[in-house]
Amino acid sequence: MLHSTSLHATEALRLLGPFPENWVPVRDGIDHDVVIVGGGHTGSSFAFALNRAGIRRISVIDAAPDEASSGIWLTRARMNLLRTPKNLPGPELGVQGLGFQAWYEAQHGKDAFAELVRIPRTDWAAYLSWFRTILRLPIRYGVRLVRIETAAGHLRLHLETPDGARIETARKVILGNGVAGSGYPYLPPALEWLPRHLRAHTHDSIDFEPLRGESIAVIGAAASAFDTAGAALEAGAREVHLFARRDHIPAMPVSRARGYPGAYDNYRHLPDEVRWHQAYRFRESGSTPTPDAIERAVRFSNFHIHLSSPWLHAHEEDGGIVATLPGRRVHADFVIAATGYRVDLARRSELAGIAGEVLLWRDRYQPPAEETDDDLGAHPYLGYGHELLEKSPGAAPELRNIHVYNPGGFVSFGLPIGDVPSLRRDVPAVVSAISRDLFLADFDRHRARIVSQVAPEFGRDAYSSALWARQAAE
Repeated sequence: MLHSTSLHATEALRLLGPFPENWVPVRDGIDHDVVIVGGGHTGSSFAFALNRAGIRRISVIDAAPDEASSGIWLTRARMNLLRTPKNLPGPELGVQGLGFQAWYEAQHGKDAFAELVRIPRTDWAAYLSWFRTILRLPIRYGVRLVRIETAAGHLRLHLETPDGARIETARKVILGNGVAGSGYPYLPPALEWLPRHLRAHTHDSIDFEPLRGESIAVIGAAASAFDTAGAALEAGAREVHLFARRDHIPAMPVSRARGYPGAYDNYRHLPDEVRWHQAYRFRESGSTPTPDAIERAVRFSNFHIHLSSPWLHAHEEDGGIVATLPGRRVHADFVIAATGYRVDLARRSELAGIAGEVLLWRDRYQPPAEETDDDLGAHPYLGYGHELLEKSPGAAPELRNIHVYNPGGFVSFGLPIGDVPSLRRDVPAVVSAISRDLFLADFDRHRARIVSQVAPEFGRDAYSSALWARQAAE
């Protein structure tokens, strides 16, 4: 069946036609026109889109040692089903023969796809592997971006590679490096002083086997919390207690701004106060779990939900954990924080050296007092092509060559950035901005090509026989 899938994809690529030749002039001392950081579905989408746009001198790097370790789908992701609808456009960018549905139906049949509610996580991982293979996307695994240094007209990238440290240069960088790409996994203060062997964050690769027979605490009430609880219970945890700050589990609203193209496709054009208000509303309402994630956990009788139960303090006692909650204390053998991520560019080594020059939302917009939020204010205020902007005009113009395609773009572009739903809208927009910048930066050279004379395709002889008699005589 896989052979059949590849045949369909090969035919789709044939009908699409060859990618354009590279049109970006080579500059001395520049190794790459674009470096994409992250080889997951985001990086693969950008590599495909850039090649289709005739921007061919690109490099995709990924810190993971190999494809199986890349991204979240076979490592940190614990859901059984993706949280997005099965029919959303993905990295295929309109080429249906390269989409998930075409891949899945070629292997399992149309009826099997029709019966899917949402995409199984492991199938999505297999599809992405096939997608990268069929497009022959060269991803450099084991290459970590350590620091970005701005220079005149380009960026200097300090890398750690399997062969040691090196510096490469690029005109553009796309940060498609996942949920923590603009910050860090957030750990509640109550857990900070617990020894590492007693705690984890859902961002970590957790081995649940040693936790078999243990009492597990999960802090949080969003999808990752229920996914983690379900995984722990299925691995044989004696009991799992989920602790939520709120007095309810937030449910997905029936209508959302991204639910129809008019709002979602034009989100970047909304006034600052509207975008901030939307981000604030989302933060206040809380992230939501999917119904199947809840069902996965609650089917176990040894799963327990504690509402209005924030952890105020925790310490080690007799090899376990004692936590203080409002009005009571609880015990656990291990705690997992499903508490999401915070944005702080200075906490990212690759951005730390330039973070102070980046325009943030708190520099650009002053919200009303009732919507003040320091975490939202720490998000970068991005341009239309997801590019970083300088806080002081003229002080750091090369920041515009760094395009942020991760949750750091939340306030600027709404949710989700880096997930499947954002690919259709934002990948073409970023590639268009990169193409524009590269073209205009070398416009004198392009103008010479545009106005240059070429040999005519035909002469008068090609149509002289059809000329009206008088004109022919002349």
